[in-house]
Amino acid sequence: MKKTISLICTMLALLSANAAKPNFVVIMADDMGYNATSAYGGWLKTPHLDRMAREGMLFSDYHSSGVVCSPTRAGLLTGRYQERAGVPSVINADPKVPDHHRGLWPSEHTFPELLAQAGYTSAIFGKWHLGYRKKFNPMHHGFNEFRGFVSGNIDYLSHYDRMEVYDWWDGLKTVEEEGYSTHLITRHALRFIDVNKAKPFCLYVAHEAVHSPFQGPDSPVQRGPKKDRGKKKTPVEEAYVQMMTAMDECVGQVLDKLIELKLEKNTLVIFCSDNGHAYMGGPEGYRFPLRGKKGTVWEGGHRVPGIAWWPGRIAPGQVSDEMVISLDLMPTMLDLAGAKAPKGHALDGVSLRPVLHGDGSLGQRQFFWKGQAHRDGQWKFVAGQKGGLFNLKDDPGESMNLAKRHPARAKRMAAALAAWKRNVETGAMSQPDYDSASLNK
Repeated sequence: MKKTISLICTMLALLSANAAKPNFVVIMADDMGYNATSAYGGWLKTPHLDRMAREGMLFSDYHSSGVVCSPTRAGLLTGRYQERAGVPSVINADPKVPDHHRGLWPSEHTFPELLAQAGYTSAIFGKWHLGYRKKFNPMHHGFNEFRGFVSGNIDYLSHYDRMEVYDWWDGLKTVEEEGYSTHLITRHALRFIDVNKAKPFCLYVAHEAVHSPFQGPDSPVQRGPKKDRGKKKTPVEEAYVQMMTAMDECVGQVLDKLIELKLEKNTLVIFCSDNGHAYMGGPEGYRFPLRGKKGTVWEGGHRVPGIAWWPGRIAPGQVSDEMVISLDLMPTMLDLAGAKAPKGHALDGVSLRPVLHGDGSLGQRQFFWKGQAHRDGQWKFVAGQKGGLFNLKDDPGESMNLAKRHPARAKRMAAALAAWKRNVETGAMSQPDYDSASLNK
């Protein structure tokens, strides 16, 4: 009888502990510029992102840790600068390119792995882009479920990558599944929430939108054996609007599903992008306010949308000017879940808890990009002859080089950038050499 009572008490204690743990949903767009969305004053109407910002917190100074896809995703998964994991650049779809054989090694500590130790079930739906070999698959990184693609982009309808390789996976094997990729990602995300509503979960919704190829739900197939050669492609701007609209609708469906299941007050949802814009588009006369784009270390390459939603925990309508980076998401989730990184394993990001709860600041911070740019509070230093020193508070467009006016600051920031580069390269994960015989291992 005592053993039975003890077992019941233990089970009740576990249930109580799990009930207190918040759920996490990270929704990441691809190649979405800082203010393409109307939530940031942009030209595209995105009512669901607008709603998310209206009911939550919008970050005006949110950054991706990389300026292209793979690096940012490696940083997001590990909470550390991607250079430490040996993923400083895009993992290329072409097997003849050495970078094709890189990936995120299972020995790296990821947020789904550490959250699993705290009782969480995790899934990723959509884009992986952290290794083509099966040894790099999401299933080896703590995720309980993966449905999506491993390359940088696929045909939204046929699911073939740019090398004409079929790329739609269910865990460790490819599967046939018809549908527009954004809709499929959404469908699986909603199903996952339904199935796991009674226990702590972490959901990573990694959208393909608004990355090329530019295809709406009714566009012709551009890749694979069913390529429609006789039908004209959808005009880029028209397709771009359709792509953004479909993704925005996904955001709304996820929020509605959480409310339907009465999970919204126990779920932190974060929306962000992996890097800056690759395509501007927009009405005639529209001008992007930030310098640079995807692939550059100027603000347009890494300052991206960032919105947090958590009814009852985040006061509605908040606009935060705190410096935030994608590396912060992992330590935030670990902090809120009561999980910890292994002893001696330092993260480069910090928990956003005080900002989200409105009771504290992160203070002045320093960020780095590619060993080419350094941010220190309102100041930014860009290396090279075409770089300089900029005061982002007065000049977010980085148009006025102040290096000659503040030579000591420029020199100090250049030295800090060099020191950071040495630091992340020390002990960085080595990557595999080309080995065609083991590509699928």
